[in-house]
Amino acid sequence: MRTVPLRPRARNVLPIAAALAMVLSNGIAAQTPATPTESGPNAPTLRVLQSQRVLLDPVDGRIAPATIVIEGDRIVRVIEGLPTTLPDGLDARVAHKQSFDANTLLMPGLIDSHVHLTGNPAEPFWQAVVETDERAAITGVRNALRTVQAGFTTVRDLGAPGGAGYALRDAIRDGDVPGPRVLSAGRMVSIIGGHGDLTGFRPEVTRAMDGGNTCTGPEQCAEVVRTLSRAGADVIKFAATGGVLSQQNRGLGQHFTDTEMKAIVDTAHQLGLKVASHAHGAEGVAAAARAGVDSIEHGTYVDEAGIRAMKASGTYLVPTLSPTIAYRENLPKGLYTAVVAAKIRVRLEATGKNIAAARQAGLPIAYGTDSGVSEHGRNAEEMPLMVQYGGMSSKEVVVSATRTAAELLGLENEVGRLAPGFAADIIGVGGNPMEDLGALQRDRIRFVMAAGRVVKD
Repeated sequence: MRTVPLRPRARNVLPIAAALAMVLSNGIAAQTPATPTESGPNAPTLRVLQSQRVLLDPVDGRIAPATIVIEGDRIVRVIEGLPTTLPDGLDARVAHKQSFDANTLLMPGLIDSHVHLTGNPAEPFWQAVVETDERAAITGVRNALRTVQAGFTTVRDLGAPGGAGYALRDAIRDGDVPGPRVLSAGRMVSIIGGHGDLTGFRPEVTRAMDGGNTCTGPEQCAEVVRTLSRAGADVIKFAATGGVLSQQNRGLGQHFTDTEMKAIVDTAHQLGLKVASHAHGAEGVAAAARAGVDSIEHGTYVDEAGIRAMKASGTYLVPTLSPTIAYRENLPKGLYTAVVAAKIRVRLEATGKNIAAARQAGLPIAYGTDSGVSEHGRNAEEMPLMVQYGGMSSKEVVVSATRTAAELLGLENEVGRLAPGFAADIIGVGGNPMEDLGALQRDRIRFVMAAGRVVKD
């Protein structure tokens, strides 16, 4: 059995990341609750938000006046109405109180189940061999800020070089830089020469750039999963099929064998990790679902066999329609290589078949954009596509981007609604997104609190 190399986590980039974040966030409202006028154990520590229009739970859909009491990164009390005096002597503990006008609706922060914070759209294919992991982490700082200011307070990062994704996740968690809560997969598991492996270079370059994320056979694949777990992965992602943007010219069909997929999934689940499978081709989608993956990412050519397998395994679909926006914008600019451009044209022809089939079958659909392939900060542009291709209602889309995505990520008791004990992830929007998804586009996001820190006001 080969030994899988592991790059050290890029902890040394955090001071640089923090400095960059200060520059990027120039002009942003204070990112922590107001400093109390007192100090010591009896100092005021609560922050209070009040609005005539609050959507506590998108599944319920009820909008009503409410008062939200926050301490640190948690909601500690939700009170119906707009009382001038808080119960149980809470007023003495209030450090900051904020009331919103009647045009602003407060609701849970949005969740994007599929992003790549350390990458940008249409990057040249050779960038992977010249950009350091530390530079990728700094890119992630900028993109994390764009994402959270667009109202997305939790994301699942499904592919980053080296330790860049872990370093970014930890810096945000520790309050060093502003951004959404991040679940990080680290590197994507791939077959040798497949989507997620470096291709198109001289053999010695490929060997030098080996990220330790490829495997052949169930034993090696189990080893790679364990190595990623040791490195700090929150979720495992593997490429069940070929991919659109990689230089590999093996189409979008199945890559891993059925037994290799089963080894990846079983090992991850034994370690308490969920598994996301990149899958385009129909056979690969069905095989990944039979292996028991928690989510199919893309599912472009899913067929009846794939739908049946997903239903039997309780697999979610993350449809990622947003890349089609980027493809249509960037193809005329000649930003893709010939092999990638050919795959994009094939991919565009199948747009929407995945979400239409999943909705008709009653499969759970979790919101995810593949930002990094599409533009960061434009995450909400996925929403009208879900209506257009999937026939979903505005409410269904909002639920997909809150409660359903939270369930997929295993955070259903943490995020996705506003309730005592839940994270203080709260956004204020202009309009009613349950009727008009335009209210969730970034130009109408008026207020963002992520983990109790205000990042837009």
